[in-house]
Amino acid sequence: MGSHLEQVAESYDRCIVEYGNQDAPSYDALPDYITSDPDYPMWKAEADQQSYKSECRKEIRDFLAPEKGMQFIQLGCSLNLMFKGYDKWPSLYYGVDISGQTIRLLKDFVKKNKISVGALHCGSIHETPFDDSSFDIGECIGVLEYYERAFVLEAIREFHRILKPGGRLVLDIPNSESPSGRMAMRIEGYMGRPDLFDISPQAFEGMISEYFEIEASDRMRANHTGMMYGYYLKCKKS
Repeated sequence: MGSHLEQVAESYDRCIVEYGNQDAPSYDALPDYITSDPDYPMWKAEADQQSYKSECRKEIRDFLAPEKGMQFIQLGCSLNLMFKGYDKWPSLYYGVDISGQTIRLLKDFVKKNKISVGALHCGSIHETPFDDSSFDIGECIGVLEYYERAFVLEAIREFHRILKPGGRLVLDIPNSESPSGRMAMRIEGYMGRPDLFDISPQAFEGMISEYFEIEASDRMRANHTGMMYGYYLKCKKS
C-alpha cells in the first residue's frame, strides 16, 4: 500500500506543477480514447454539476452545520479551501492531504489572504497527527476510492478516533455500477492514480457500523445513478 500512496501523491503533485493554482484543470485535457467513450458525456455532465465554484455542496454544509468554535477536519482536502468556500465557514479549518504541492499552495493561500486555520498537514488520511476526539465535524470526499479494503478500514478507524462523540462526518465511495462511476475509474487510472476500491456498498456499510451511525445515504435514494454514494454519519463513541 505504501507504493500506491506514493503513486497517488505523485499524481496530484504532478497536476499542481503542470497546471498550477487551478481547480482540477487536468480533467479538461483528457485523451480521445476517453472522451470518445459512450459513458463520457454522462461523467462530464455529472462532473460539471459537481464543480462548485464558490461554495461546497449545500447538503454537506447543512448536515455538518458548521458554527463558530467548532473544529472542522477535511481529509484529502485538495485545494478546496481555495475554491469551494471553506474559507467562509465559521468553523476552524484543518486540512490533510497526501500531496506536498497541494499543502504548499494552501499555506501560501492562507498566508496571502490572512486566513486563520488550525493546521494544514501533508500526510495520509489513515495516520493523522491529531489527538483523540479533536474534531466536531469532518469530510472525506473523493478519496477512499483509491484504496483497498484494509486501508479503508484503517482510515475509518482513524476518522473515528479523531472525531468527538456524536461528531458528524460526510464521506463518499464509488458507485461502480453507474456508467459515470465506471468512467471515473477509467479517468483516474489515466491520471496515474488508479481506483483500487474493492468493497460493495453493503459491505462498506457493515464495515463502518461499529464506528458510525448512518444518518443518510445516497444509496437510500431511489434510482440514484451518480458516480459516488455519499454517506452522512454520526460518530459512535462513549
